[in-house]
Amino acid sequence: MEFDIVIKIAIIGLLIAVINQVLSRLGREEYAMLTTISGIIAILLMLIPYANELFDNIRGIFDF
Repeated sequence: MEFDIVIKIAIIGLLIAVINQVLSRLGREEYAMLTTISGIIAILLMLIPYANELFDNIRGIFDF
C-alpha cells in the first residue's frame, strides 16, 4: 500500500473528528452522525482499488 493513501486517510479522519466534535457541541448530533458516516464511506471508496488488487493477488497465489 502506498504511503500517500495512509496520509489521506489520516487527514480525512482528523477532519471528520473535528467536524463531529463541533457539531456535537452545537447540539447537532444527527448532522455529526451523518458527517461520520460520510467520512467512512469516502474512505471505503478510496480503498476499493486496493481491495481489488489484494483479491487479484490472492487469486494469483492460489491459482483460482
